[in-house]
Amino acid sequence: MNTIQRNIYLNRLIDRRENGMIKVITGIRRCGKSFLLFNLYYQYLLKIGVDASHILAIPLDDESYEELKDKTKLREFICNRTKDSGMYYIFLDEIQLVKGFEGLLNGLNRNTNLDIYVTGSNSKFLSSDIITEFRGRGDEVRVYPLSFSEFCSSFEGNENEAWKEFSLYGSLPMILSLKRKEQKANYLKTLFQKVYMSDIVDRNNIRDIDVLERLLQFTASALGSLTNPLKLANTFQSLGYGRVSDNTVRFYLQCLEDAFVIEKALQYNVKGKKYLSTPFKYYFTDVGLRNAFLNFRQYEETHLMENIIYNELLIRGYSVDVGIVEHNINQNGKKIRKRLEIDFVCNQGSERYYLQSAFAIPDQEKLKQEQESLIRIEDSFKKFIIVREDTPLWRTEQGITVMGIKDFLLNQNSLKV
Repeated sequence: MNTIQRNIYLNRLIDRRENGMIKVITGIRRCGKSFLLFNLYYQYLLKIGVDASHILAIPLDDESYEELKDKTKLREFICNRTKDSGMYYIFLDEIQLVKGFEGLLNGLNRNTNLDIYVTGSNSKFLSSDIITEFRGRGDEVRVYPLSFSEFCSSFEGNENEAWKEFSLYGSLPMILSLKRKEQKANYLKTLFQKVYMSDIVDRNNIRDIDVLERLLQFTASALGSLTNPLKLANTFQSLGYGRVSDNTVRFYLQCLEDAFVIEKALQYNVKGKKYLSTPFKYYFTDVGLRNAFLNFRQYEETHLMENIIYNELLIRGYSVDVGIVEHNINQNGKKIRKRLEIDFVCNQGSERYYLQSAFAIPDQEKLKQEQESLIRIEDSFKKFIIVREDTPLWRTEQGITVMGIKDFLLNQNSLKV
């Protein structure tokens, strides 16, 4: 397998080099955080002329560094190797293994010749903690599983075969090293239960694991559907699993979000220019993990494609919401307020795009349906319909761009056409 050049994240680290902040690399476990830092970024520093003696790379989960889990010894180790006034780059992998690491890092960061980078396992080190732990001095770089473009760069097969693998088994880097289907499936199932679920249960002292697993099952089965804690709590009772409070559901969902297993997309009223507190949608950070959790029994390409588009937008650095646009219609002589959904409203600085995910557009009736919400948006930002089939890019009479999913995924600038 070729080395995957994760240039999106590498460039984000390069942009943050020597910015005076603690670079915190977060993301779901096994997505490639350590490889990014200890291999790709390390090699970049050497390439631009940084001497290897000025890069301290410490994998704290390695038995060779066992004594450095003591923060006093770790501080001494770093200070003894950073004697001159030159810039030193400090890489600390699995920093949560050091008790009291927050104070240690804040102290080290006061040294102007130390540029600090850390990663950590989700069980002890989550993005929501960064806000308080580093008191505004933490600069987060979020890493995701492989994008489709990254996946294809090392996949042995054509793009259609790559799509099938990608949408079924997901894109955790290890998947590309496994050759047989049962190996991929077993890897994902084991990883979910032994790593992710164990992390969530241990960190949050969850006692009712069955409720957590049922909740995850409901969320996975209704991928991309509008929901909220109360609706999910009612699902437990309607299916005969007994009463579960909406507060419990809300807490468990937050645990899954904090561990980067799922992502929440809020609803945004485009015309009203405001967010709605409920309902919202959940997507999985890796669709392979979602499929494995359901034992590969619900491979619904339509919903998986929507999830993959959502993940790609996040990878590209957009903030992504579920959009709605409201308008009045006359029905039996009465005015009725109708609400239409826009799959994704994505923003980055002054840029904004509206996207619909449509598995296929076989006729004019389907095209009319997919366009209905988009043509009612009154601003001039670009609007897209992404379809599953390979199709030349074309524009409707209303100026909406129709694009195939692979063209969208394989071109980093596909929304700028």
